[in-house]
Amino acid sequence: MSAALQAVELKAFVPAKDFELSKRFYADLGFIQRSEGGGVAYFCVDNSAFLLQDFYEAALAENLAMHLLVPDVQAWRAHVDAQDLAGRYGVRVTPVKAQPWGITEFVVIDPCGVCWHIGQNTRGFEPVGRLP
Repeated sequence: MSAALQAVELKAFVPAKDFELSKRFYADLGFIQRSEGGGVAYFCVDNSAFLLQDFYEAALAENLAMHLLVPDVQAWRAHVDAQDLAGRYGVRVTPVKAQPWGITEFVVIDPCGVCWHIGQNTRGFEPVGRLP
């Protein structure tokens, strides 16, 4: 690969049915809003980021899934509970569960239907095979 073909960051555009409500939701979830302009708000936590857009299409929102890999899924779930995101925003939050693919996670469905999997690598999980 050419040395010129490098990447700095990969971000998804996440839709928002109610842009102001979604900005508050993501701040309460634990993301930091770094900028906003032209109907797009840049959110990040550590080295993970996404672009919240003031755009809504039900088919997109209800079929978009994001995965946030964290070092401590229990801490994130406790934060979601402490912020009462389910009660304050009417969102669905699932219990933490070890998945057969090696991630221990919980799911949050955001105010417009975007599915967020927040999880950590399951301790002791051994994947089948190895990458070349």
